[in-house]
Amino acid sequence: MPHNQSYGYGQIQKQIQKFAMTQQMQQSIQILRYSTEDLAKYLKQKQLDNPFVSIKETMSYTGNSTGMSELKASQFDMITDNKGQSLYDYLLSQVHLTMRKTNLRSWVIYLIGQLDENGYLKVDLEKLIAKTGVDYITMMDALTLLQQLDPPGVGARSLKECLLLQIQNIENSPAAAQLIIENEFENLVDQDWDKIAVDLSIDTKQVSKVVEFIKRLTPAPGAAFEQENIGYVYPDLIIKKNPETLDFSIKTTKRTKPLVVFKQDYYNKFTTENEIEVQKFLKEKQKDFQELIKDIELRAETIVRVAEVIIERQHDFFLNDGQQLKPLLLRDVAQKLNLHESTISRAVNGKYLRCDYGVYELKYFFRRPVNSMEQDISVDTIKEHINVIVTAENQQKPLSDSKIVLKLEKVGIQISRRTVAKYREELKIGSSTQRKRN
Repeated sequence: MPHNQSYGYGQIQKQIQKFAMTQQMQQSIQILRYSTEDLAKYLKQKQLDNPFVSIKETMSYTGNSTGMSELKASQFDMITDNKGQSLYDYLLSQVHLTMRKTNLRSWVIYLIGQLDENGYLKVDLEKLIAKTGVDYITMMDALTLLQQLDPPGVGARSLKECLLLQIQNIENSPAAAQLIIENEFENLVDQDWDKIAVDLSIDTKQVSKVVEFIKRLTPAPGAAFEQENIGYVYPDLIIKKNPETLDFSIKTTKRTKPLVVFKQDYYNKFTTENEIEVQKFLKEKQKDFQELIKDIELRAETIVRVAEVIIERQHDFFLNDGQQLKPLLLRDVAQKLNLHESTISRAVNGKYLRCDYGVYELKYFFRRPVNSMEQDISVDTIKEHINVIVTAENQQKPLSDSKIVLKLEKVGIQISRRTVAKYREELKIGSSTQRKRN
């Protein structure tokens, strides 16, 4: 009996931890996707929601802030942008950076064109298949690829599917959430928590917590991409070249890391209150502030990390204006930083940097190869494939470079044995003889 009691208690602890992570993740994803203007609007709303939060306005970029040296206002030139990015453009940019030119990609683009303003797919796929004669599996694969794009939930054909897609996209989401959506959706709509608890044999309090999680999901993933006029675009990053070392430094602007302060004196006036509800309110608002600070820091850190990879890859461009950009894909940066492609997509979308040659959106530096012998794929990705092939090989019978060439051809990569040997050496992977284990 003690063992069973301990096991049950352990489950409850684990569930509570999951909710804390999920709530933090929801806000982190939202903040990372925001442009500087959208972030400013969001913070103003947070200031209204939390009486202990104060946002320091930074209309000018001159002066100092934590972690920044003094910069001249002329370094923060603005560029005009007369049209906000639509959901269609945002999805299309992801497709072009992650998918090859195939018939399947064409169907993904077609389905994107069938989305409504909220991101729902309104076309009847069965009728479409019958009308066009496209293979059923191809159409389902296209739908799957669409639904894997950011924002989570896009491409859903119903509210139920939309919520399920978002739950599946959230790491460590509560297992009961998917069960409730799949099996108790009508009871969820009717707010019949007791019926859900009985049907799923779980505690009513647990149902309430899961419902709170579900409420944080969005019923309209595409609504945030409504077009609107924007007067100016402010750079998130300033890239400066060291003329002696030819290295680059990256500085965030005050709009990327706005100054958010906690009104401690005002907060202290209420700490003497003995009412439980007041104390609970204070703790919630203090925690809300702390999570907000973490998410702003994480947003800035992620953008800087992505910019570092961009500068490393496009070093020649930043050294000399007019240099051709090298191939760079979202998945290359994702693999380099050990992040998901959707995270990189959020980090580059609507984010700008200023270098010696002007202001550029981070997406500008992503290029697919043109007229390349390596076809439509980057060198970094080829190396990753080679690394995976070698890692999975039988160490007693390691693959020769010629056999690695055949393995690569099966995934659509056609390169010579000599090129494989070159990339293998750059990866510091020995020859087949050196890799053999008895």
